[in-house]
Amino acid sequence: MVEKKEEDKQNEINHPNSEDLENNKESVDAADYEKEETDKENIKEEENIDENSLEKEIENLKEEKIRLLAEMENLRKRFEREKVETIKFGSINLARDILSPGDNLERALGALPNDEKHSESIKNLIDGLKMVLKEYKSALEKHGVKKIESLDKKFDHNFHQAMMEIENNDVEDGTVVQEVQSGYTMHDRLLRAAMVGVSKKPVSKKEELKEEKKEDNTKKDPKEVS
Repeated sequence: MVEKKEEDKQNEINHPNSEDLENNKESVDAADYEKEETDKENIKEEENIDENSLEKEIENLKEEKIRLLAEMENLRKRFEREKVETIKFGSINLARDILSPGDNLERALGALPNDEKHSESIKNLIDGLKMVLKEYKSALEKHGVKKIESLDKKFDHNFHQAMMEIENNDVEDGTVVQEVQSGYTMHDRLLRAAMVGVSKKPVSKKEELKEEKKEDNTKKDPKEVS
């Protein structure tokens, strides 16, 4: 009897019943399923991280491309601007240098008396000089060089250089009433400032006496004045 029971126990160990096998199988399947799900979640998380990294990299590349395009556009515009300025102002030094001969030619013609009778040869010479001056001014205007109209204009330090003050009660203070040397611009850029005389109101005798008294007081010793 005892031997029978031991034999049954040994059979149970060596040959488990179908219910135990089924339970063991379900336990293994649940563990495998849980592991598989965990692996899927890890893979999905890694894919999301990779996708976010790629999106950030793409965004950075887009921004860099936009920045490079903007810099290239600025370079192109600056190149075009410098090109235009080079064409317009490349001969500015030459233009400035040839103004003096024109000044001398105008002074020579302006010094000739109008009422004096000249011989035919002198008249022809004067007419020739006037023609040369006219062509000279036309050549300047062709290259964007224009004379600054100064007389009877308000003094402008951007275009005028004051050489003297001239008392004049007929015009407002700061009006250009005399032009010593003509000024010129080249494509709206100052080529040479006009040297001018500027008007000022005459000083009354009373004001002159005040100014003289003030100057005398400043020349005295400070102790004597006090």
